[in-house]
Formats: sequence, structure tokens, C-alpha cells
Amino acid sequence: MNFIIHNMAPLMFGGMILFMLIGYPAAFSLAATGLFFGFLGIEFGLIRPDFLGNLTYQLFGIVSNDLLLAIPFFTFMGAILERCGLAEDLLDSIGQLFGPIRGGMSYAVIFVGAILGAITGTVAASVIAMGVISMTPMLKYGYSTRHTMGVIAASGTITQLIPPSLVLVVLADQLGKSVGDMYAGAIGPSIIQIALFCIWVAILSIFRPQDVPALPPEARTLHGLALLKKCLRGIIPSLGLIFLVLGTIFMGLATPTEAGAMGVVGAIALAWFYGTLTWPLLYQGMATTMRITAMVVYILIGARVFSLVFQGVGGKEWIEHLLTTLPGGEVGFLIFVNAFIFVIAFFLDFFEIAFIIIPMLAPAADKLGIDLIWFGVLICANIQTSFMHPPFGFALFYLRGIAPKSVKTSDIYWGAVPWLLLQVILVVIVIAWPGSVTYWLDNTAAVDPSKVKIEVPQFDVPPLDLDKPPKF
Repeated sequence: MNFIIHNMAPLMFGGMILFMLIGYPAAFSLAATGLFFGFLGIEFGLIRPDFLGNLTYQLFGIVSNDLLLAIPFFTFMGAILERCGLAEDLLDSIGQLFGPIRGGMSYAVIFVGAILGAITGTVAASVIAMGVISMTPMLKYGYSTRHTMGVIAASGTITQLIPPSLVLVVLADQLGKSVGDMYAGAIGPSIIQIALFCIWVAILSIFRPQDVPALPPEARTLHGLALLKKCLRGIIPSLGLIFLVLGTIFMGLATPTEAGAMGVVGAIALAWFYGTLTWPLLYQGMATTMRITAMVVYILIGARVFSLVFQGVGGKEWIEHLLTTLPGGEVGFLIFVNAFIFVIAFFLDFFEIAFIIIPMLAPAADKLGIDLIWFGVLICANIQTSFMHPPFGFALFYLRGIAPKSVKTSDIYWGAVPWLLLQVILVVIVIAWPGSVTYWLDNTAAVDPSKVKIEVPQFDVPPLDLDKPPKF
């Protein structure tokens, strides 16, 4: 009994991991674990019965959080853009542009994935759209199966890091930081990630040219001015929508929620422009949004129940002591945290990691003096791997669902490995070069209120003669 009382926090954490390994839905696992240990804590006198009354305030905080409204807006926007025809135009035009060089279609997939990521903010929309559009042409023109599967999955997961990523919105909420700052901090790592992907394609084109052939002459149907007009038809609307969403946030004209709402309007306008705006399209987009939003809210509710009881039984102090006493100080903490998230991403998706793990890590990071914006972007870069991990990565599941039966599951898994390693390299770069994140933040010097001096000018006041009556 004494062992249970003195080790309630680690036992509760272990119980949560056990539920996850069993495969029970995360939201209900978290809530059940939290309530079970909450009742144990009351019985053992670790928490008072009225402590659980705070759950009502926690749940009200979820449903009244305006920032979380950005999630259904960006999800709906991505669902519309996935089917509106914009991605087809972009991939066709950029593929024709890079067609004459080896790996041209791979470069096109990477760049279009980045553009879609800067518009949609959702990985599922990007991976499915890129897979449906580009998989068949790449296999037809001689690209290796493994490379095709890997580059499509990787181009979709870029969405997770490029603003307006849903992951950055959730991390900003959990870390108590501005979404705009998180978006600004993610610009540098996003550029580095795209560059790493392109470098890998260039290396393959040199050492394994048979895997990434150039388009045959008969496939290059557009040239000169026709190709340029084709490119502009896809790029200009994309840039306009990117400015509508990200530009308004960075300029301070709109909050992420307001920008998401404007993005939805822009996505519907683009669907109308491409002639694909129909009631079935809107219904499918709303159904997708409803499912994802409901999943996020239920996970968040379960996570709040768990975290409240976990803090009540001393879990915050246990985690903080455990992480701040690691050998190596800040470097040791970062190595442990990133290794832990890399491993746990085999079993949990990014929402579960953000809602369960990040609230445990943030206090320790703050106590060690780590910039939480940089920490959040670093974690986001690491969580990318949760979509690419064989055999549980969601991007790989999406590809398996749309790939022809002739494509082996093993080819999808092995094709993801090089791109997964490139994502790990990005994590190392962000740790070794914090300026890749902080350079893009507002570096305006903060004002120290204790050193502010306000000098009031002195005026000569004429003497007051009380013997004379006032003049009006």
C-alpha cells in the first residue's frame, strides 16, 4: 500500500501506456485511467474529493477555446482543396517544367506538396491528393516503386511542419504561446526540410538514375508560353490563398481562427473557379471535418481528465524532477525527449502526443530555460516521423489505401525509410542550429519596466492670489 501511495504518478503513467498498447481508443483510455486513479487518490488521501470538481472548468475551457476553432476551419479547407482540381493543375504544370531533368516528377511532387501544405494544413488531404494524382504517372514513366511511395508520403508530411499546420496550432495551445510565433518559427525548418528532400532526389539522380528517369519527349506536351500560362494558372491562385491565410496572420490582420475562416471561403471560391464546386463536394468536406474535429475534441477531453488527476497525485513534480536531473543538462534533456517522442510516435499519432506528452514536458523545458517556441517547432519536426514510421505511420496507411494491388506493402515501408532518416536529420539540424527557428521570430528588444524613466517637465506656475475673485 505504501508503495502505491508513494509511486502513484509513475503507476498512472504506466497504466496509460498499457491502455495504449492494448489498442483501446486513446480518448477513452485517457479518461478511464484518469478517473480510476482519481478515485484511488481520494481513497488513499492524496487528493480531496472536491478536487475532481475542477474537471468542469477544464471541460468548459476546451469548448470555449477560440483558438481550437482553427482546427475545423483548416480541416474543411484542406478537404475542399483535396478535390477541387488545384493539385492536378499544379502537379501537371510543375511536372512539365521539371520534366526534362532526372527526378523531375519527384521535384514536382515535393514542391506541390509544400504548396498544398501551405494551403491545407492537413496531412491526410495532402498525401491522398498527391497519391491519387502522381502515383500512376510516376510508375508509368519508370520511377521505382519504393521511391515513388516514399516521395509521395514525404511530400504529404511536409504539411505537418509548414504553416498553417494543425500541429503548430495544437502545440501553441498546449505550450501557451502565440500561433503566429509558432508559424514564424517553423519557416526556417520547413525550407530546410524541402531542401533536404530535393538534395536526396539529386543524389539518386546521380547514383541511381534508373530510379528517377526524366520524362520521355512524348510526355512533354507543353512548351514555352503555353507551359508558362499553365504554371501561372495553378500557382497564382495558390499564392493568393497562402497570403489570405498566412499573410493576414503574419501582418496581424487576423487571428488563426479568422484566417482559417477566410481560407475556407477562398477554397470554396477556388473550387468554383475550377468548376468542381458541388453539393457532394461540400458534404464530403463537412463529413471529414466533423470526424476529425470530434476525434480531436474527445482526445483533448480525455487528456484533460488524465492531466488533472496526474497533477493531483504529484505527476508534474515527478516528471519535472525526472527530466531536469538527466545527465547533460539541457542537451541531455533534448536528446532524451526527442528519442522518447521518436519511439512513442510508433504507437501514438500527433494529436495524442501533443495533448498527452507535451503538457508533461513543457514545465521541465521552461525550468531549464529552453525557448518554448523553439522547443515547440523542434517537437513538431520530430512528430513528423509519426506519419512515416513503418508499420504504423498514417501516411503509409493512406498510400496503402489508394495504391494498386501490384504495389507491395513492403515497398511502401522500405520506400519511407530514407525520407524518415531525412526527417531525423532535420531534427538534428534544428537542435544544432537554433537560429533556424529564432531568426524568423520578432527580435525586437523587450522593454524592462524597472529601467523605464519617465521625466515630467516642470512648469512655472504663477502664484495664486486668494484675495482677488476669480475671473470667468
